[in-house]
Amino acid sequence: MREFVVEADGGSRGNPGPAGYGAVVLDAATGEPLVEAAEYLGVVTNNVAEYRGLLAGLRAARELDPDARVHVRMDSKLVVEQMSGRWKIKHPDMKPLAAEAARVFPPGRVTYEWIPREDNKHADRLANEAMDAGARGEQWSPAESTAELDAGGAAGRRAGAARTAGAAVGEGVAQAARTGGEVDADADADAGTDTDTGADADVRAAKTVASPGWGPPDMGAPATFVLLRHGETPLTPQKRFSGSGGSDPSLSSVGREQAERVAASLARRGTVQAIVASPLARTRETAGIVAARLGLEVTIEEGLRETDFGAWEGLTFAEVRERYPADLDAWLSSPDARPTGGGESFAATGERVAATRDRLVPAYAGRTVLLVSHVTPIKTFLRLALGAPPESLFRMELSAASLSAVAYYADGGASVRLFNETSHLR
Repeated sequence: MREFVVEADGGSRGNPGPAGYGAVVLDAATGEPLVEAAEYLGVVTNNVAEYRGLLAGLRAARELDPDARVHVRMDSKLVVEQMSGRWKIKHPDMKPLAAEAARVFPPGRVTYEWIPREDNKHADRLANEAMDAGARGEQWSPAESTAELDAGGAAGRRAGAARTAGAAVGEGVAQAARTGGEVDADADADAGTDTDTGADADVRAAKTVASPGWGPPDMGAPATFVLLRHGETPLTPQKRFSGSGGSDPSLSSVGREQAERVAASLARRGTVQAIVASPLARTRETAGIVAARLGLEVTIEEGLRETDFGAWEGLTFAEVRERYPADLDAWLSSPDARPTGGGESFAATGERVAATRDRLVPAYAGRTVLLVSHVTPIKTFLRLALGAPPESLFRMELSAASLSAVAYYADGGASVRLFNETSHLR
């Protein structure tokens, strides 16, 4: 029986916006491209484009050999988790596409694997060239593309195809073991909007817990994010909204002492190898104190900033309730609701954090990195790793200068290791 690897991708510039997909079918034994597919789709969402890329790749593989086995590799956590049966499919645009994809080959002949974006360059290139041509009002097909992968990329693709061909059946068994063996045809977390995977806050979350005995034995050391909330500011004890759009307060004297204590604790542990911080003053100051103790440099990451609370910045919850009762009720009931005055919704924060996670995980594979951030982003990292719904953000307590930790494995799984640890402050 022949074996193929399908690599597929889709994108939308605006979400929804001008969109396209790309897919390539590879010989599983050699990694050589056998057929390419790409199309400009007009204005659709990122999720739809990714599913259309999957469909095109599966159909191309079926035309080559309807009796083949296929291993799909995509950087869309949404599509991989839904098609593997681990996430439910509720969005009306996703259900028919997923059902159609499931019918291309008989059950059991297709397996799925999440891969980092940099490992999906071939399909990504095809999708972007289709979108570029569509933007120019031109017809385009893969045969017209002149861009080629460099020799190193081709060799890597061949090696990846050979590896996944041998692992496809075993990975399918491992997925069944993790999920209880059955695939729910109605499976998904609702699809939202994101320029990378086209997901709501939890779309690209690592929802399977990877731990010894459940995952493949050769996953290697995870990327471990130690999540540090900044120390207190003058607004913290007053429980005032303090996000990205406010006065950008610095640490108080208490906050600086907290940062010194956490720095001493991390120095004793000796595990942190890099530090990445939000660009806001309180996080940069906290990170700087820790970095000085550990002898490390601080990298600034925009995606780690706090939610923008709009007109609520600097107010207490009671003051917001008094001044903006309808807006507050909407915000409490829906992750898509924005604070008064053009603030950022929790859904938007979730998309930003998920995209940041997806950049940082491969960058720090096998290493431990300290992420110095804020309440909402840290809670979002945790809820995504747990596969928890957006309302779980209101059910977590996160203290100033507390430590949490999430490990991210090579198979896309995540494991929460620590939550709201404050013993170093006592």
